[in-house]
Formats: sequence, C-alpha cells, structure tokens
Amino acid sequence: MLEERFNEVYSKFKLHFYMETFARFQNREASLTTVESFAMEAIYALGSPTVHEFAQFMRISSSNAAYKVASLIRKGYVEKVRSEHDGREYHLRPTQKYLDYYNISASYVHEVIERIKERFSAEDLAKMEEILQAMSEELMPEVALGGEWQRAACDAAQS
Repeated sequence: MLEERFNEVYSKFKLHFYMETFARFQNREASLTTVESFAMEAIYALGSPTVHEFAQFMRISSSNAAYKVASLIRKGYVEKVRSEHDGREYHLRPTQKYLDYYNISASYVHEVIERIKERFSAEDLAKMEEILQAMSEELMPEVALGGEWQRAACDAAQS
C-alpha cells in the first residue's frame, strides 16, 4: 500500500510537469528532446559540473557528453563558465531559459508543499521532513546531488 501511494504521488508530479510542458509547446515544437531534458536535469542537480563530471555521473563517454552539451549550448539551455580556481576548466551552468523550463516543475512542488503545510500539523510536517531527509541521505545512496556524487564515487572506488 505504501509503495502504491508513493508511486501515485511520484506519477502525479511527473504528469503535471508533462501537462504543463505540452501546454506551453502546443503552438510550437519543443526545443529539448527527452534525452536532452534528462541531461539538463542532471546538470542542474549536480550543481555546475564539468563536462567530464557530467559524463562520469551519467555513465557515458566524455565525447558523447561533449556532443550533448554542445547541442544544449546551441539551444541556449546551458553555458560553459570558466572555473575561478582553474582557468583551464569550465563548468556547465543552466541558463535562464532552462530555469524557466525547470520552474514548471518547481512551482508545482511549491504549491503542493504549501497545501501540505495547511493540511497537516507541525508534528506531522516535522516527521515528513525527517522521513524525506532519511530517504535522501541514507536510503538512496546511488543518487547523490551536487558535489555529493563525487564523494560517493570515490568511496565506492575505494571499497
């Protein structure tokens, strides 16, 4: 029962995103392919990775990653920004164009969270936050966000 409810909520978030995305592109062709959408979500979640870091995380070759990134740059969804620490290195940063696209999903999450805050007690909210934190930090070690994935990859390589 719990698994069914979890899948139901997850599906509703995805379907809402798809509905809003299709509505926006009703009169024109969407410029991001499905794979490019996944790539952008990964780049955004990783927090300004290099092309090499993106390739490692996605488990694809550096040349394949470079090809995908070049396409995203041409379409205006990502830009390369020179590293402040190492001038030879460039980090991938989503553009405002992507952030506007991403906000389709983020604004609905915010809306649902506001409804949750109205519906449930402070104790329930604290418990929900505790459960979500445990899920993110302990129960989903395969997927780390931001710089966490690099530490997880190093730990896995050392074991």
